[in-house]
Amino acid sequence: MKPVMSKTESAPSTRLQKTVSEGSILNRKRCWTILLALILGVVPACQATETVALTSLDLTDLHYEGWRKPQTDKSLNGKPLSIGGQKFAHGVSTHATSTLWLELDGRAQQFAASVGVDDAAGNEAAAVSFTIIGDGRKLWTSGVMKRGEAAKTVDLALKGVRSLLLMADHPGDNSFDIAIWADARFIVGGAKPRTVNAPREKAVILTPKPPSAPRINGPKVYGCRPGNPFIYRIPTTGERPMQFAADGLPASLRLDAESGIVTGTAPARGEHVLTFHAKNRHGSASRAFKIVSGDTLALTPPMGWNHWYAHHNRITDIVMREAADVMVRTGMADVGYSYVNIDGCWQNASADAKHTPDPLRIGPFRDAAGNILPNKYFPDMGALTAYIHAKGLKAGIYSSPGPLDCAGDAGSYQHEEQDARQFVDWGFDFLKYDWCSYSHIAEGKDPKAKDIYLWGKTAPSLQAYQYPYRLMGGILKKLPRDIVFDLCQYGMGDVWEWGAEVGGHCWRTADDLGAFLNRLFPVALKNAEHRAWSKPGAWNDPDYIQIGFIGDARNNGAPKPCPLTSTEQYSFMSLWCLMAAPLFYSGDMSRLDPFTVGILCNTEVIEVDQDPFGDSARVVKLDDDTFLMVKNMEDGSKVVGLCNRGELPATVTARWSDVGIAGRRIVRDLWRQKDLGRFDGEFRASVPRHGVVLVRVR
Repeated sequence: MKPVMSKTESAPSTRLQKTVSEGSILNRKRCWTILLALILGVVPACQATETVALTSLDLTDLHYEGWRKPQTDKSLNGKPLSIGGQKFAHGVSTHATSTLWLELDGRAQQFAASVGVDDAAGNEAAAVSFTIIGDGRKLWTSGVMKRGEAAKTVDLALKGVRSLLLMADHPGDNSFDIAIWADARFIVGGAKPRTVNAPREKAVILTPKPPSAPRINGPKVYGCRPGNPFIYRIPTTGERPMQFAADGLPASLRLDAESGIVTGTAPARGEHVLTFHAKNRHGSASRAFKIVSGDTLALTPPMGWNHWYAHHNRITDIVMREAADVMVRTGMADVGYSYVNIDGCWQNASADAKHTPDPLRIGPFRDAAGNILPNKYFPDMGALTAYIHAKGLKAGIYSSPGPLDCAGDAGSYQHEEQDARQFVDWGFDFLKYDWCSYSHIAEGKDPKAKDIYLWGKTAPSLQAYQYPYRLMGGILKKLPRDIVFDLCQYGMGDVWEWGAEVGGHCWRTADDLGAFLNRLFPVALKNAEHRAWSKPGAWNDPDYIQIGFIGDARNNGAPKPCPLTSTEQYSFMSLWCLMAAPLFYSGDMSRLDPFTVGILCNTEVIEVDQDPFGDSARVVKLDDDTFLMVKNMEDGSKVVGLCNRGELPATVTARWSDVGIAGRRIVRDLWRQKDLGRFDGEFRASVPRHGVVLVRVR
């Protein structure tokens, strides 16, 4: 078809003659090419190309494991870049696992690089695999590369590609797995590549709004010690005002009919079966509840909030009170969250503490009687816990068995019983006990060394690992208050095997997750290996829930939106509930939005975590990227997570033979809280990148 020209438009041949007459040196062939392009309405592909070095781009969004930041043109330890003995002047070195997403305009032509393991990696076993994914397709992979192996060359055509992922992963222990993208560069014919946080996803709220009628939530069983103070807020969603009642309430307890808060003194040893009732103008609800008065606390995983990953060394009494207010106002307390916990930096620090520049946090560690002193941001600890308790919530505190905690503030070394009694007098219900500077004690070093806050994580024997926790655990059992004891010592000495024996109720199984948010799935898989030791009163803890607004774990930075996609945030909660892990949110409570609340407060998902049977899901591996997590529930049903840790969407199949069932079964989507139908033999779902489809099968 001939193009239609307006009367005012010059003929193509006239314009071409003008170009030539002005001195153009186009040869005849190029003239005809341009003439044809003008007639067809297209531009000839003769634009000049440009070389863009990877090191010239903004690498802020390069996500990496570990505490050392990626480096350009040098190794992480400052040495020259070197792979298999070959030196490189330019490139990027980073811990594996690392991911870098880039947006292209479809006009990039090529990506080239030399890749391999850093010769300066501090372990002979260091190994890395490199993968490049474009527009959802795997374009190139190096396979596993080991330290000392010669660099592999990447020469990859990118024509038409708009989304690119450069990924370096590790096949085993990542402590020294350092990847190098040497001489990495793009050849582009358009816009420069642009680094981005991750593939864009719309934050869709899956959790339905709770109905206006009452629904009683939370655990079905609750542990306490006879004669100790008792406080329990009945977690109930629905429109307020609401009236509460209880059948079978022990005489030592009383229920406030308007707030639903039970207080008093824990009843005599034994099991006490109650029925809670709640009603409002929309309806009523009832639920059985068992109080087990004896020696075991935390019969279901504890739930609450901890300040660390949002506020670090900026925490104050005001922020703690605000967190308690928000826990009630947003409905978190109505689905079972009950602990409001201070982490480090409530104590005084010494003047030479590098982590504490604020003079209001510096002062004497103890008074003349040896009592530990809060800093000036915490003027009255007893008043703080009273404020939290008045809302039917519980309060938690933090210390270290060493002379200093991990931020350089006062620890409990040689004041263990005195501090424990102080915590009881103040009214705290939870103690996180962080290894930190105790390394110096365990190793026989000078406990007064000035660099003591530069804590290590070693001990000469299993007994040395256990001793400080056995000491504090024994003290807490004798005190007249129920204090849940959290062993924060990063999984050393296989703590899951003996944590309960020394008085612990939960224990960290690995390092801080703050610097490793891109490894949710590997952390969950590793934690699940210890499922045999997970049971009521004894919980494996892979660290806090970090979604919404969180701080920079590496630099104590102010809260900002977490780097996880919306899918990854749903996966975070799904994995933790499947593992029966403690659920402690550690984001900024003052900036909770409906999306984050929807993830934190889905009652059917939380039921998976709080199930009285206490089972931690077993893993069924399907392939390198996909697996199932299968959790046994008290009522005989199964909860299944169809998991995809890969960078591409995948179809995942849960075969009933893998789940441990047979026949036709009803499958319910727990996030959307709706039945999907009856399925015979298997259930199959499309699972997005880094996603979990969470279903209950009955």
